[in-house]
Amino acid sequence: MGQYIELTKENFDSTIKEGVALVDFWAPWCGPCRMLAPVIDELANEYDGKAAICKVNTDEQDELSARYGIRSIPTILFMKNGEVLDTMVGATSKQEIKNKLDSLL
Repeated sequence: MGQYIELTKENFDSTIKEGVALVDFWAPWCGPCRMLAPVIDELANEYDGKAAICKVNTDEQDELSARYGIRSIPTILFMKNGEVLDTMVGATSKQEIKNKLDSLL
């Protein structure tokens, strides 16, 4: 069973440097983030072995938030080999997220 990867400044670069990664910037107090959480869990299962499904708690990892210019949450970065290729801001549908991921695989 796949599970999302909790990213910190210590493991961020090594986790996203190869392959496709989805990085969800979120916070525990954010309502739309909590709505998106079950979708992220499902994607972690569905893309296990195909893409890294990751989360960054913006309250705990403000350096990463600043590095990527995160101003609103939830913000999802779609990355390939360490490079940001696309961004989604706000809660969105699982299908929209899957379409973006599939286009990168």
